[in-house]
Amino acid sequence: MAGGRSDMVLIAFMQAQNCTNYPGSWRHPQAIPDFLSAEHYMRIARTLEEGKFHLAFFDDRLAMPDIFGNDHKLAVQWGIRSVKMDPVPLMTAMGLATKHLGIGGTCTTTYYEPFDVARTWMTLDHMIGGRAAWNVVTSMNDSEARNMGVDAHMDHDLRYDAADEFVECVLGHWQSWEDDALVVDTAPGGVFADPTKVHRIDYQGRFYKSRGPFTVPRSAQGQPVLIQAGQSGRGVQFAGRWGELVFASYRTIAQAKPMYRALKDAVAANGRNPDHVKVAPPVYPIVAETRAMAEEKRDFAHSLARPEDALCLLGEILNLDFTQWGLDDPIDSAVLDSMTGQHAIRDRIRQVSGKQNPTPRDFIEISKRGTIYEAPIFCGTPKDVADQMEEWYREEACDGFVVAATHRPGGYEEFSRLVVPELQRRGIYHKDYAGTTLRENLGLPPSVAKGPPTMKH
Repeated sequence: MAGGRSDMVLIAFMQAQNCTNYPGSWRHPQAIPDFLSAEHYMRIARTLEEGKFHLAFFDDRLAMPDIFGNDHKLAVQWGIRSVKMDPVPLMTAMGLATKHLGIGGTCTTTYYEPFDVARTWMTLDHMIGGRAAWNVVTSMNDSEARNMGVDAHMDHDLRYDAADEFVECVLGHWQSWEDDALVVDTAPGGVFADPTKVHRIDYQGRFYKSRGPFTVPRSAQGQPVLIQAGQSGRGVQFAGRWGELVFASYRTIAQAKPMYRALKDAVAANGRNPDHVKVAPPVYPIVAETRAMAEEKRDFAHSLARPEDALCLLGEILNLDFTQWGLDDPIDSAVLDSMTGQHAIRDRIRQVSGKQNPTPRDFIEISKRGTIYEAPIFCGTPKDVADQMEEWYREEACDGFVVAATHRPGGYEEFSRLVVPELQRRGIYHKDYAGTTLRENLGLPPSVAKGPPTMKH
């Protein structure tokens, strides 16, 4: 325990593809290239559970990064997140290979229906014993739109307005079976479930409508944990309303502390308990027996990045084709102001560069997209890495970390073997799981459904 706070939370950053979130990771000589097999992900899951990780989390998109030049060839040629499998089967395999590890995955509100997502995620939660989490996203770019039969991606803030309704509707379904609705009395004349405790939701909003009743009873943890990662102004509002586990990108502890507090304040402004929302930034821990060895590993991992990685991934996340400008050409304000991609990166580039019209080079150099320097790097001995993690945690810059790997499975194995025991020795990281469900292990209150959900229309 640290200052009355619950123990540090650790999440493993996963991708259902050839690489970690670092696109050059597949080139690492220690990367095991069986990423199309269930055993690859089950092996990682067992490693994470041995390290007492709270959660393995899958990021996802519905298209490969082909915005740059409106062409997929670079992404395919250089393996820049060009493989994107459906995370749900992988999550199921990882959940069945473990007993305590939480399993989280991404599913967009923009291109699915609430009932479909509600049923998939609640079913998954049952299959893995109440350890599922849903990362609520609104998708990012026109490539995703076209793969899903739409010509162009919806406006940024409008997507969040629709997402508010989507989550309301999903929660309505999840809460429409009361906790004790199931009876399963097999005696003659016994009933299966109490029909007075299963309800239609009759949801009718601007964007979505769904009648119910829902078809899946409550799970061991009540319902899946909600993850959110919004960092724009509208994204923070959304996270403050819905997020139970929030992923937030911070570069430095000085930047992190006020942003962490702003997120907690947004939670409180929505009438929720800030202590029941965990905030975790992504970091790259690079650890070895000596500091020099760790720095050598860091430099080698960084050398695996290619210039194409940054250009493809910036186009993907911003929904901008950077081939429209030379590297040092200012980008029109009207273009940046109206972009439908991630506003948090745009706003940060403008702030750091001091330019209302930054150039593509500004985006590449400041964002460091596609490199390990995109996130803070905690590099050194187990003590060095633990020192940095403890500083962020004790200074209330975060409640834990999303651990990104330079390669897999080795990056997770090294962290679990070398850093986790040091964190446990300091008393800031648990030595064993608190319970069997994700909510118990995250220290979140149980989700209880006691009657017909009150829907906001």
